[in-house]
Amino acid sequence: MIEKLLIFSLVFILCVTYFISDSESLLSKSIQLVGVQTTRQQGLDGQGIKIGIIDTGIDFSHPDLYGYGQSGRVAGGYDYVNADKKPNDVNGHGTEVAGIIGANGSFSGMAPKSQLFSYKVSSTGESVSSDYIIQAISLAIDEKMGVINISLGVNRTNDELENAVDEAVKKGIVVVTAAGNNGPDDKTIGSPGRDYNVITVGASYNNITSSVVSTLEIGDKQYDTLPMLGTNILKNPIQGKIIYGGYGRNTDLENIDVKDAILLEQRGSDIKGEKVYFSEKEKNAADHGAIGLIIFNNQSGVFFGELIGPNSTRGYQPRIPVISMSGDDGLKLRSILKDNAMGNLDVFYHPDFVAPFSSRGSVSPFYVKPDLVAPGVYVNTTTIGGKYNLTSGTSIAAPHVTGAVAILLQKYPSMDPASIASLIITTTDPVTDAHGKIFPIDVAGSGRLNVTRASSANLIIEPHDLVFNLSYDNPSETRTLHLNPIDNTIPKLKVQFLSNEPSLDFSYGITNNTINAKITDDIKKPNDYEGFIIIDDSKTAYRIPVLVHVTKGTLDASQADTQINFSINYPDKWSYAKISLTKAGSHDTRIVGITPQDSKTITIDSAGEYWVQADIKVGNVTDHAYHTLMVNHISENHFDIENILQIPIKQVIIVSGIFGIMLLVVLIRRR
Repeated sequence: MIEKLLIFSLVFILCVTYFISDSESLLSKSIQLVGVQTTRQQGLDGQGIKIGIIDTGIDFSHPDLYGYGQSGRVAGGYDYVNADKKPNDVNGHGTEVAGIIGANGSFSGMAPKSQLFSYKVSSTGESVSSDYIIQAISLAIDEKMGVINISLGVNRTNDELENAVDEAVKKGIVVVTAAGNNGPDDKTIGSPGRDYNVITVGASYNNITSSVVSTLEIGDKQYDTLPMLGTNILKNPIQGKIIYGGYGRNTDLENIDVKDAILLEQRGSDIKGEKVYFSEKEKNAADHGAIGLIIFNNQSGVFFGELIGPNSTRGYQPRIPVISMSGDDGLKLRSILKDNAMGNLDVFYHPDFVAPFSSRGSVSPFYVKPDLVAPGVYVNTTTIGGKYNLTSGTSIAAPHVTGAVAILLQKYPSMDPASIASLIITTTDPVTDAHGKIFPIDVAGSGRLNVTRASSANLIIEPHDLVFNLSYDNPSETRTLHLNPIDNTIPKLKVQFLSNEPSLDFSYGITNNTINAKITDDIKKPNDYEGFIIIDDSKTAYRIPVLVHVTKGTLDASQADTQINFSINYPDKWSYAKISLTKAGSHDTRIVGITPQDSKTITIDSAGEYWVQADIKVGNVTDHAYHTLMVNHISENHFDIENILQIPIKQVIIVSGIFGIMLLVVLIRRR
């Protein structure tokens, strides 16, 4: 058997690790930011909840995680790397995760009275066998965990891994996974974080002074920028003329008057082999009288730079603010400088901001990922050798949510995973960019974890996100939110829709324990739009992420017992379409191709919700259309050869034909 080695996102981008003596100072800030102090006062500390941590093991000699076995802080587990029952951590990553979840000593985690179980699947934190993770999930199911934390992930799809987490959820276990550290590019969430049934967590900033953001405004144009590490908060925004300073060398600035100006410079150098460090660019700019510095990337995307690092001069301290921007924006900005552009630059504290490295969605047109974000930048936690350190990554954000799950399971021991996920995902705080705009749901999900609000909420809302499929022919759709009140009462509700597209019309009706939400598009402008349905029961404001597809083509799917029939109406001439039918929340996808002249069907074997996507070939481009189909009932007496043999019918026909020809040849030879 060939072992499949998958490279996992355990690299801590933006990771600054150093030892500190005050073990309480910064972890308490991250867990206080998510509201754990209120639940702690209510006696909610994870007591009696079993938490499985699939990682690099745990250092159970650490004073805050001390002991292994029934009387120890780590109650059990297994080491798959060394085939040993004592999963000791020699890397540090698993101990960092465990500390945030459940350290209990001078240093306190989210759920300090929970039972920790360690499943070691890697020693280095750099690579791991997918088989180990799947085996660890299986053992966690057998040992009846209440919640599993997986701060590992791949930057691609792995169905076997996702099937394993699906099985855990079916058995009543909440699974929390890290989104990954491959941002800020889109579509960078891999398995198992892309799975529909897990709670996927991205990373936001922490409640510490280094959680700073920057803005740059030129006229009415706002640019996306990041402050470099080492740049201090400004007491007041600065304003100055933007001047291009090349690569920031002394030779680039010696014949330019940059006094009281904001310099725009390019990253790196135009001389092969030459290195011009960020600290050097800053020093040169400050020496020549500049009041601020913008460095744009020598590639397309934005980047996060460090002024104070291994290449800095001893004793070096930045004197002016330095921010970075993408290569595309930098080139555009450089092109308008001849118009004497004046810029406004600011650097300020902002903890509810998504970390640049946090992986982004989307992963599917039918649901939202990540689900939410939690503190994952410069978080203080336990590490090997009885020490503590600051670390960053979505691996560090996820255990905050895992601890929150343990708190909710302690309060509601019989609550199922979908209800726990709803409470956590719909009660988040808004997360905004540096300009005060809500981050896209593909970046931040519903928002930042707030365990106080989750534990005091009364409404379980399902689903916890909504997707509307609109088209030219069907400009309206109504989707239903089911409300399950924990105390069996629903007060008068206030419902509103906040969107980035004002032309979308929203209306709703409340009947019994349901909200029927209707969205209408009147302008026929194909695109993907998003927003939030806000439901206020006077005590809690619930946030439901909404994705709206507006497509030119209309995809219809209809049921005739076990057969699903498809049709496409498109305003332009099209030649072919690939239809994908997926059972909601599963990896059971069946594909068929159709043309305008023919029609095809797909056989199903169970009721439930189905997601349908059409990839329509129109000339040299491919357009898309979507449909959600609810199948309430199918006949129990039907013969589905595809499902029985687990082979597509086309392959069955081909194999049968080959077998028939071989049999015919044998008969002819015998004659």
